[in-house]
Amino acid sequence: MIQFGIIGRKFSSSSTVQSAIKNVTIIGGGLMGSGIAQVTAQAGQDVTLVDVNSDVLAKSQKSISNSLNKISKKIYKDNPQEAEKFAKEAFARIKISTDPVSAVKETDLVIEAIVENLEVKHSLFQKLDNAAPAHTIFASNTSSLSINEIASVVKRKDKFGGLHFFNPVPIMRLLEVVRGMDTTDITFCTMMDWGKSVGKTCVSCKDTPGFIVNRLLVPYIAEAIRLLERGDASARDIDIAMKLGAAYPMGPIELADYVGLDTTKFILDGWAKKYPDQALFRPIPTLNKLVSEGKLGVKSGEGFYKYEKK
Repeated sequence: MIQFGIIGRKFSSSSTVQSAIKNVTIIGGGLMGSGIAQVTAQAGQDVTLVDVNSDVLAKSQKSISNSLNKISKKIYKDNPQEAEKFAKEAFARIKISTDPVSAVKETDLVIEAIVENLEVKHSLFQKLDNAAPAHTIFASNTSSLSINEIASVVKRKDKFGGLHFFNPVPIMRLLEVVRGMDTTDITFCTMMDWGKSVGKTCVSCKDTPGFIVNRLLVPYIAEAIRLLERGDASARDIDIAMKLGAAYPMGPIELADYVGLDTTKFILDGWAKKYPDQALFRPIPTLNKLVSEGKLGVKSGEGFYKYEKK
């Protein structure tokens, strides 16, 4: 899910995690995966970004390069030479690959950031489990699926957890570190230390639906849509009320459009199927109608509000 924040300070790197994690493999070259690869490289660690589509990787490399140049200028705003050096060195630490099995053979940490489909994730992790060294930690960047269920197909359940980043990864300071049912203390502590080493503020959570942020945020958005659906208040008034009355930077209806109505629906549908007795997760006719009409929010030009395409 997308949230808002400010750019962090220079990226730190603890000696403890540097000794434990030197090589990181990111599976998935999309927006989230490329962002995670970038902050890993910025922290001085070697990273391999994997995607089966070479065109996706080319696009990711271009995006990472542009982002590094912008961030380096903010960090070293009075020293252009250092800014250029920082961006070049970070970019040089990122390798790309279209073969996930080969990419994990000498890695210390694998972070999966692919499609939110349990069967696809199972297929991937089963292959990686047989290829990665015994010490390698596996993590998923999932925002809505169960860490325990994803880990159920691997032998190294003790070395499996969640590392849920927020979009855009280079800017958002939060990282939810999720502890699965079988995650050991040493695995959990290593993940926490690693998260701090890439400049994130880490919070811990058990494997509960949506973890912390999405478990609170998605029902909040859903209740706002239901408020609108009942005719209790207009979309504008709901958004203004929460911005001025609760000091939120964006109202819930605006946020739904920004996140993507299809994404919100996908999460709610998954939770409703798994937890049918939870009223907060039940389907919302208005949301379903907009998604069926292709009105997905900002990305499609229209959701609850209309947007001018740039």
